[in-house]
Amino acid sequence: MKATRSVAIVWRSLVAVLAVWTVAAPSYGAAADRPNLLFAFADDWGRYASIYAQLDGPGRASDVVRTPNIDRAAREGVLFRNAFVNAPSCTPCRSSLLSGQYFWRTGRGAILRGAVWDPAIPSYPLLLHDAGYHIGKSYKVWGPGTPKDAPYGEDKHAFESAGGAFNSFSQQASKLVKQGVTLDAAKARLLDQVRANFAAMLDAREPGQPFCYWFGPTNVHRKWVQGSGKALWGLDPEELKGKLPAFLPDVPVVREDFADYLGEAMAFDAAVGVLQEELARRGETENTLLAISGDHGAPGFPRGKCNLYDFGVAVPLIVSGPGVPGGRVVDDLVTLVDLAPTFLDAAGETPPGVMTGRSLMPVLRSDKSGQVDPERTWVVTGRERHVESARPGNLPYPQRAIRTRDHLFIINFEPDRWPMGSPMSDDPPSEQRVLDDTRAIYADMDASPTKAWLVSQRDNPEWARDYNLAFGKRPREELYVLNSDPDQVNNVSADPRHAGVVAELRTRLMDELRRTGDPRVAPGKVVYEHPPFTGDGSD
Repeated sequence: MKATRSVAIVWRSLVAVLAVWTVAAPSYGAAADRPNLLFAFADDWGRYASIYAQLDGPGRASDVVRTPNIDRAAREGVLFRNAFVNAPSCTPCRSSLLSGQYFWRTGRGAILRGAVWDPAIPSYPLLLHDAGYHIGKSYKVWGPGTPKDAPYGEDKHAFESAGGAFNSFSQQASKLVKQGVTLDAAKARLLDQVRANFAAMLDAREPGQPFCYWFGPTNVHRKWVQGSGKALWGLDPEELKGKLPAFLPDVPVVREDFADYLGEAMAFDAAVGVLQEELARRGETENTLLAISGDHGAPGFPRGKCNLYDFGVAVPLIVSGPGVPGGRVVDDLVTLVDLAPTFLDAAGETPPGVMTGRSLMPVLRSDKSGQVDPERTWVVTGRERHVESARPGNLPYPQRAIRTRDHLFIINFEPDRWPMGSPMSDDPPSEQRVLDDTRAIYADMDASPTKAWLVSQRDNPEWARDYNLAFGKRPREELYVLNSDPDQVNNVSADPRHAGVVAELRTRLMDELRRTGDPRVAPGKVVYEHPPFTGDGSD
C-alpha cells in the first residue's frame, strides 16, 4: 500500500511539473495551414525513456537512461502512459501502423518472412501524398517485405543520400574513436547525416507545402557493440542492479547487455534532438505535429520482442505540436494502429472506413490528463509468424491477447509448439554460436549476450525458472494480475478465483477478433497454417 501511495504521489508531481510547461497552441487552420507531420520511430525501442522513470516510480530500468530531447517533447505535449503495438514483430507492427488496421487484416503483411504488401490496402503516407503533402522517409519504414517500403511508395520518397551510418551507431562511433576521432566528434559525424537527410527532405518541398516525414533508424535493433552503453554514453551496468524486470537474470552480462540497449535509445534521443533543432532553425516547430514511438520491445531478451507481455508490446508514445495542449499525462490504453487515422485527421482528411484504428486527435486536443476517452480501456495485440518456425513445416506460433488496466489475458492457439522457435537439439550449439547466430536455437529471440548466457545455464537448477520463462512451452491461456504482478511472471489463469475474469476477457477478445475478420478464428482453413504464409514465404 505504501509503494502504491508513493507512485501516486510521483504521478501527481509529474503532472504538476508538466503543467508548468503547457503552452497555448493554435488550433488547426485552413488547408493551407495544415500541420507538418514528423514521426520518429525507432526499431525495437520499448518503453524506456527517462520521462517514464517519473511515472513509474524508482527502482526500474528507466531510472538509468537519459533522454532529454524526448523528455522535452513530452513536457511540451502529451505523454501516453499506456501505449502498445498491435504486434511485437517489425513487419506486422508496421503493416498495422501504416494501414490503421489490425495486422491480421493486412494479408501477407501479417508475417515477417515472406511478407508481401497488398497495394489495395490504403496507407496513410500515400493518402497524404494524394492530399497534397510532401512525403519523405529516411531509413526503415516497412520490412523486410516485398516491395521494399511499399506502403510508403517504395524508395521514391527516400532521403538518405547523406548516409545511413547512424543505423549502426555504436559500431560506427566505436570505429571512429579507435581511429583517433574524439567521442563527441564521432557522434557529431553520425548526427550530421541525420540532419542532412532531414534538411534535404525539407528543401525538396514546394513553397508552403506541408510535409509528412518518417525517421526510422535501426540502431536500437541488434547488434550493438558489447560494452557500448558505458563506453559511449557513460551508463554503468551496475546501476541496473535490482532494477531489471523479474524475468531477466540480474547478473553482470545481462546488466551490461541492457545498458548497451539503453545506450542505443540515448543515441536515438540525440537524433530526435537534431530533428527538433532543424525545425526550430527553420521556424517550423509551431506548425509541426511531432510523434515519437518504437515498434515493439527489446530484442534478444526474454519475453521482449515477439512476445505479448508488456516487455514485448508496450512502447513509448509522445505527441506534441499545434492544437495539442501540453503538460499532460494520458492514461488511455491506445495502440499504434491509431496513428494512421490520427495523422489523417490532423491533416484534415477523413480516414477510410476500413481502418480499425481510431483517431487520437480528440484526446490530443483535450486539455485533460488521466483517462480522457472513457472507451479506451483495453487494447488487443497478437502474433503469427516471425523469423523461425515452431517445428518443421515453418508453422507459426499464433497468439492473441487483450490488455486492460488490471489484467493481461493471452490465448496461445497452439500450445504444443515452441514459442521462440526450434528447441535444443541433441547436439546443442556452443555459447559463442548462440551469441553470433540467431538461428542457432530459438530463432525468434535475437542473438545476444543475454540469450547466450541463458543457454549456457540450461542445466543449472538455479536458473531453470528463468530459462523456462524465456523458452519453455506455454499453456493455452495465460492471465496476469497487473497490480500484484507488473512483470507478468505468475500465470493465474487456472486459479478458480479468477475464472470470472478469464471468461469475460476470453469472450471480449474473441468477439473483437471475429468482428474484425481475424483469419485465425475464422471458420474453415486457417490461412496462416498453409502456403504462402508458411514455408519460405514464396507462392
